[in-house]
Amino acid sequence: MFHCSNSGTKTKASLDVLHKHGPCSQLNNGKAKIVPTHSDILDHDKERVNYIHSKLLSSKNNLEGLDSKSIKSRKSANLPAKSGSLIGSGNYFVVLGLGTPKKDLSLIFDTGSDLTWTQCQPCVGSCYKQQDEIYDPSKSTSYYNITCTSSDCTQLSSATGIYYYIIKIRKKIIYLFCYIIIIGILISFKKIIIITGNDPRCAKVSNACIYGIQYGDQSFSVGYFSRERLTVMPTDAIDGFLFGCGQDNEGLFGGSAGLLGLGRHPISFVQQTSQKYQKTFSYCLPSTSSGVGHLTFGASDNKYVKYTSFSTVSRSNSFYGLDIAGISVGGTKLPISSSIFSSGGAIIDSGTVITRLPPTAYASLRDYFKKGMTKYPVAPAVSILDTCYDLSGYKIVSIPKISFFLGGGVTVEIAAPGILYVASLKQACLAFSPNGDDSDITIFGNVQQRTLEVVYDVGGGKIGFGSNGCK
Repeated sequence: MFHCSNSGTKTKASLDVLHKHGPCSQLNNGKAKIVPTHSDILDHDKERVNYIHSKLLSSKNNLEGLDSKSIKSRKSANLPAKSGSLIGSGNYFVVLGLGTPKKDLSLIFDTGSDLTWTQCQPCVGSCYKQQDEIYDPSKSTSYYNITCTSSDCTQLSSATGIYYYIIKIRKKIIYLFCYIIIIGILISFKKIIIITGNDPRCAKVSNACIYGIQYGDQSFSVGYFSRERLTVMPTDAIDGFLFGCGQDNEGLFGGSAGLLGLGRHPISFVQQTSQKYQKTFSYCLPSTSSGVGHLTFGASDNKYVKYTSFSTVSRSNSFYGLDIAGISVGGTKLPISSSIFSSGGAIIDSGTVITRLPPTAYASLRDYFKKGMTKYPVAPAVSILDTCYDLSGYKIVSIPKISFFLGGGVTVEIAAPGILYVASLKQACLAFSPNGDDSDITIFGNVQQRTLEVVYDVGGGKIGFGSNGCK
């Protein structure tokens, strides 16, 4: 029997974090549903990593400064975090309220994305099937569109790659909306999108700002860039929150209503709520798909968290950079030069499942790990995971400890659930994978973050790690 409730009464703005495909996920609506295989999960993860690499490469010469407004107050909010979706944009989701009166929506949260968006009625293009009722802006008294000429609209290009994507699909959208006009359907959304002229952000006639975002697996969302009241907790709401109201949404979003962007760009949740939560948030991802973690906004009160400064990810202003100095396996520091990690740089990402290492570092980690696992029979590889074992004949399994050494002398010990990816007892694999080249960026994924308390102090320029943040 699974116990899916959180740890008690919340005193902060904190949301439950659940795995989307776990038994505690309301996206399953209490019913057995077809879930992706482990190969599907890892294949989608590969697509996300390719997307991150291409995004960093394409933004190398297109950086913009971050919002640097002063912080006036210190408040916090805590949400239960639940395990989520394999869409190339995250695996864990939380529930927030949107509109007046508010409608609860299950949103994937992603530290590697900036724009927050949800599907919106009347779904003029198309909407995929989601568990929550699709948000209808016409029923909210606090919703309004952003105009084409507003400064808010001009921020979109650096946050979503809107110019490339909207131009790519504009013919499809023009066709859709012209068809709707021809057959005389009256749209309850009140304003028709017709993209014309040279500015792909602008919907002529309505003068509404249009956003478009595409993810690594070709999933996408296109719609109005708008403002609305966002409710984090019953007593904690943000008025005029910038978000995407999606009218054409397609892809593997797996029943969620959209995405909560926790990146560093000015349109992200973190930056928009900077005065309320001081650009600080923390989370703990549960050890299993049946566990419950948390996503908390505001200062952390965990005294055992150790902090290291964010490194500079020179090719992007959205991702959170890490300074990785080395790795140890079974108490032995691997013979890897720190330059192996610094050449490509490193980021931490809540949406990438498996940590990607430089091939040189991965080969050393794999070889030392194998030395500590010689008594267990080997098993076939699973997708990108090539070091697997059959543990079905053992009641107790002893695996080598793995630790990461970060800048400032911080050591992060990976919990047992972050070392092995258990497809089944007969196929438990080392939960790391190599990049294509040592110059590719290292990505610290969400499997390795399980049960850790991870604190992002964006205003202070540092990230913290603590053990036993959740189970």
